[in-house]
Amino acid sequence: AAKIALRTQQIIAHESGAADTVDPLGGSYFLENLTSDIEKRVWEYLDKIETMGGALKAIDNKFFKNEITQTAYEYQNSIESREKIIVGLNDFKEDEKEQPAILKVDPALRDKQIKKLQRLKERRDNEKVGKLLEQLKTDARGSTNLMPTIVECVEAYATLGEISDILREVFGKYKEI
Repeated sequence: AAKIALRTQQIIAHESGAADTVDPLGGSYFLENLTSDIEKRVWEYLDKIETMGGALKAIDNKFFKNEITQTAYEYQNSIESREKIIVGLNDFKEDEKEQPAILKVDPALRDKQIKKLQRLKERRDNEKVGKLLEQLKTDARGSTNLMPTIVECVEAYATLGEISDILREVFGKYKEI
């Protein structure tokens, strides 16, 4: 509890900017100033987007993606240079504890799981699973809620890998542009 109280005070003091003024809530000048600053920056962005021809043009020109990428880069740099303090991350850190051991799976256990999966596939109704996976593919190509079909697939013992393969086939894999 004492550590939480301390971290709360450190966050208020170093991350919120509230400690940058004598009485942050006095006359609410501090909060009004923050609100005005945010509003001003929002209007600047909206004007910039409007100048580009609107949101769709901005999307086509990758404006939002580039803004997010640049902002994330600048934010990360400000943390790494300690220009921006993040309590527990780049200041007021705890002494580093020993890293937990990396889980190493016994190959025999892996082989046992593979055999269990093979037995499952031998014992389930593969014709039913195949039909349900095809239904999932059809539903995924449309605008149907996929959850009921996915639940049916799971109840028929379709594997996570089989379901994921269908969804990847229809939707593809995410690739950062």
